[in-house]
Amino acid sequence: MQVLTISGARNPAGQTSQAVNAVAQGIIAAGGVVETVLLPEMHIERCRQCDDNGWGICRTQGRCVIEDDLPAIKARIRQADLVLFATPVYYADLAESLRAFLDRLRRTSAPEEFSAGIRGKRAIGICVAGGGGGGAPNCCVALERALASTGFDVYDLFPVRRQNLALKVEVLEAYGYLLAKA
Repeated sequence: MQVLTISGARNPAGQTSQAVNAVAQGIIAAGGVVETVLLPEMHIERCRQCDDNGWGICRTQGRCVIEDDLPAIKARIRQADLVLFATPVYYADLAESLRAFLDRLRRTSAPEEFSAGIRGKRAIGICVAGGGGGGAPNCCVALERALASTGFDVYDLFPVRRQNLALKVEVLEAYGYLLAKA
């Protein structure tokens, strides 16, 4: 199983990265391969809503006028068997880097003729709240909506809070193992 993780986490040792690493360890232990993209390290611009209707060539050509890392990441998504999306929770919502990426991915994949390799692909999501933790479930709802409207088959979502991170890391490692074995 080839898994691509796309993370909106800035801190490679932070809570979101710990959760992602747990799933990755389980997948690798089961013989799978994991590749990770850290969006804050990539060049991803936000959508410009190019024309007067708020669209652009994304709607007619399935690509974006912005020259950045989006096409390369999109190609990696198409090669993966499953995509894991992970985000720290800010104000009960997605990290800005993941939001910008998903907004543009959705636009360039919306027309069915441009969604090959994305539409129907299994995706899982992890939303990690560092404060009181109450925003993690709301963030999962936002992530599910963005992934589903992009065409992914949302397979599972995990709300995590710093208060239950140690337990969830164990659960996520076991989940990754079982996922890769299934």
